[in-house]
Amino acid sequence: MDDNNVSFRVHKDDLSDAVAWVARNLPTRNTQPVLRAVVITADDNGLELAGFDYEVSTRVRISAEVTEPGRVAVAGKLMADIVSNMPAKPVEVSVDNSRLLLQGGSARFELPLMPLDDYPQLPTLPEVTGTLDTSTFVNAVTQVASAAGRDDTLPMLTGVHMEIAGNKVNLAATDRFRLALRSLEWDPVAGDVQAKLLVPAKTLLDNARTLDSHLQDPVEIAVGTGENVGGDGLFGLHSQNRETTTRMLDAEFPNIQPLLPKTHTSMASVEIAPLVEAIRRVSLVADRNAQLRMHFKPGEVSLYASGADSGEASESLQCAFTGADELLIAFNSGYLRDGLSVIPTKRVVFGFTEASRPAIMIPEPEEMPEAGADGTFETPATDFTYLLMPVRLPG
Repeated sequence: MDDNNVSFRVHKDDLSDAVAWVARNLPTRNTQPVLRAVVITADDNGLELAGFDYEVSTRVRISAEVTEPGRVAVAGKLMADIVSNMPAKPVEVSVDNSRLLLQGGSARFELPLMPLDDYPQLPTLPEVTGTLDTSTFVNAVTQVASAAGRDDTLPMLTGVHMEIAGNKVNLAATDRFRLALRSLEWDPVAGDVQAKLLVPAKTLLDNARTLDSHLQDPVEIAVGTGENVGGDGLFGLHSQNRETTTRMLDAEFPNIQPLLPKTHTSMASVEIAPLVEAIRRVSLVADRNAQLRMHFKPGEVSLYASGADSGEASESLQCAFTGADELLIAFNSGYLRDGLSVIPTKRVVFGFTEASRPAIMIPEPEEMPEAGADGTFETPATDFTYLLMPVRLPG
């Protein structure tokens, strides 16, 4: 196989999908231009397209008619733009004098090759640790990653904490203002897998979004086993013809258990769609991400917001509220909307202790809990919890 020399013919849509998927993970700015490359390897099995920036690696395999095997590197995002805009005809690819020629129909492009000598060795996917239904994986990651922090100076808060114990997996993320927790089951290769991993939330979410949640094939998760779990620092995903690895975060995830209330002094159940609409309307007068006050009473919740220069707004909705006579609590409206967007049921259930303490939001259970002898409510059994810190009310 001769580096810097390839020739192949490939279906336009296959090539477009593959290059776009690799390119979306490539850095836009980097001190090493070669890390912005997509590396194309043509062999007897078709094409492999890969990218790597020392943090995240991606590989995808597609079929192609290869007439000359070889390996080349070209600017990934530029190639993705070009191929997506080529005519719907097979694409002929070859090399001429250190340039990659792309021809489809009457369209012809020439791209300068990038030197492969400086390209880093791609990491290999660790051995598969277990498998998970694709739609369950996509939904769980989407729910939990919504609460992860985005401040890189606090790396322990920018990850999704994955705790594996046998066939049970708990995912958690927090940015100190909210916390999302999801429990699920998977099929481990070895039954006694025990691991605690911290995977960058942005990478995990980006990968989940590219998976087709209707896939019949499960997604394979690879983190090594036994003493080597996370030992090489790599977390890998394999789904159909795509695989990706990411370097795990070397940080200690905070202990979140003390934050979760076991009982609640009052509970509320509200239909999500009208609540989201009301929040959107009332927030029109609020300063960006300003507090949204919620006044709960039996049968009703009223929303209030105001802005320094834009006046005030209020709206009331039907709500099942039990426990206290009434409760006034305030939340960051953006965080509240984020939580509501990942609750999969028609109604959301809130659990409160007091106006200054965190509240939980969970999917509607089959049965709401009855008040105990001391007048408090136990948290219903749930596989997803979104905990939200309230905003302090003046006075």
